[in-house]
Amino acid sequence: MASHAPFTDSDTADEAVRATCDDASTCKRFATSKGYWTDPYIQYFVRQTGERKAPEINRGYYARVQGVNNLLDAFLQKTQCDCQVVSLGAGLDTTFWRLKAENTLPKKYFEVDFPMIVARKIHHIKAKSPLSKPLIETHSSDSLLLDGHSLDSDRYCIIGADLRDISSLEEKLRKFQINTELPTLFVSECVLVYMTPEQSSKLVHWAADTFHTAMFINYEQVNMADRFGQIMIENLQRRQCNLAGVDVCQSLDSQKERFLSTGWESVNALDMMTVYSLLPQDDISRIERLEFLDEKELLQQLLQHYSICWAMKDALSLGISQIGF
Repeated sequence: MASHAPFTDSDTADEAVRATCDDASTCKRFATSKGYWTDPYIQYFVRQTGERKAPEINRGYYARVQGVNNLLDAFLQKTQCDCQVVSLGAGLDTTFWRLKAENTLPKKYFEVDFPMIVARKIHHIKAKSPLSKPLIETHSSDSLLLDGHSLDSDRYCIIGADLRDISSLEEKLRKFQINTELPTLFVSECVLVYMTPEQSSKLVHWAADTFHTAMFINYEQVNMADRFGQIMIENLQRRQCNLAGVDVCQSLDSQKERFLSTGWESVNALDMMTVYSLLPQDDISRIERLEFLDEKELLQQLLQHYSICWAMKDALSLGISQIGF
């Protein structure tokens, strides 16, 4: 009988991080059910639970989704979709299906996550035709390359990998034909914060070093040194969720410095309260009518403790550095 490695603290920590995937997906499913934004695909990945989410959580997720989509769509526009997207720690994200429906797919859309999450996502894709059909429609041959922890088609690829192991990550991406000459967008949402600063710096340095025209969108916590930030950390620690990279989340400057010190040419960062104020105000008015929000200060505090940071390298002079809100 094969012997098993002992279950370690790092296994527990990784399991807690994997659980955040379900949290985010459940929150997004609830917010879409209330009409904050439209996502016809999330229902195939996440069952609706009876648990209600607070209005400030729904507005926070609205700002997150709209903010990231705003930058992602701008990158696709600047490159005229002659690019690739790499979603790091993608979880049960549905962006590939949205872009296919909008006819704005990049040349190829890659997703990377823990093998266990990837296996679940592949299971959903195989079992549900609204998910599998868009892959088949964009694929030239009869068969998709598929195993337990990866699925590859002409325009979509999902890979099980550990982002802390750069050589293995690169090997898998190259195996599935990532093109380092093509403009490339990296997206990570609440992912780098679960890696040590050294590990996340190596990842963003590898991205800057390997891709000459690129953009990196990072959504995660900020201003974590104050009392509200400490409460957020304590809440996560109670669930065995350790923010190993919280030192980089002290300020917008520390967020920017991670990219400036690893080879990115320019970088911007905004807290989500600012992003919220810069989103189209007619849509903000619409979503603010969906639910009564008693604690406006709580929403403000929440949004001030998350940020979007986007870093750029524009060797092909496509105007990527002009992307913003």
